[in-house]
Amino acid sequence: MLVLGIESSCDDTAVAIIDGHNILAHIISSQLELHQPYGGVVPELAARSHVEIIDKLIKQALAKANISLKQIKLIAATGGPGLIGGIITSVMVAKGLALANNIPIIFVNHLEGHALMAKFEYPELNYPFLVFLASGGHCQILECNGPGKYIKYGETLDDAIGEAFDKTAKLLDLPYPGGPQIEQLAQAGNELSYKLPISMLNHENCNFSLSGLKTATRYLIAEFPNLKQKHKADIAASFQYVISKQIINRIELAIKKFQISQNQHKINLVFSGGVAANNYIRKKLESCCDKHNVTLHCPSHKY
Repeated sequence: MLVLGIESSCDDTAVAIIDGHNILAHIISSQLELHQPYGGVVPELAARSHVEIIDKLIKQALAKANISLKQIKLIAATGGPGLIGGIITSVMVAKGLALANNIPIIFVNHLEGHALMAKFEYPELNYPFLVFLASGGHCQILECNGPGKYIKYGETLDDAIGEAFDKTAKLLDLPYPGGPQIEQLAQAGNELSYKLPISMLNHENCNFSLSGLKTATRYLIAEFPNLKQKHKADIAASFQYVISKQIINRIELAIKKFQISQNQHKINLVFSGGVAANNYIRKKLESCCDKHNVTLHCPSHKY
């Protein structure tokens, strides 16, 4: 079945055409340069950019896949969550194409797209499995029993992990997007230089909290009237280290809960969302999974 996918929930406009597990076209238009001067995504600018480029990307995807719109059997567009201006773009373009060409249409929760991307890449991954979903706006641990069948183990009580990375990067005067900048800078730092708070360690749930860490990091940075590169690297490394500690603690608790609920010891964990591109956190999760006889699955960086 030829499926046209349209995504515009934040600052990237993306179109894909798939046939089963074969990706015939996958085109992304980044708005990075547009938002960099502001240190974050400006919703109004993002919405306008989506409107300007979306039709061109659809034409490019069809040409790359060497098919016509008449051959498409289903249109799948992001219906939320996300920035409302971007969501309107994907929804209305998809509705117009579907109506004009008599093509069925479905609207996709973009978090479910993150959660199931590993299943798309690794069809042998069987349900149920654990999902750790971390992005700029979302942070959840889920038990996935199939499409649309989820049990939430925990979520962030305040800020998302990706947002905490971006805000800390801005305090360190690093370019947007901040997550990759923090990871790169941290490689030159000592992760034990500064003792920052690790939240939720004694809580018998799988929730996260990042606001206290953000505040503590802000006060730490304010202690330096002249913040040198070495200080920045040490702060970035300490910040990333503390976030990884909270993640591992929450994941270990989720693994125990999942093993009890499923009455099985050999389980799979999917780490997805934008933060899954962080190789430092991936390696920490790999060590955790090895310790608990859990197989870790991460979508490829390009997805």
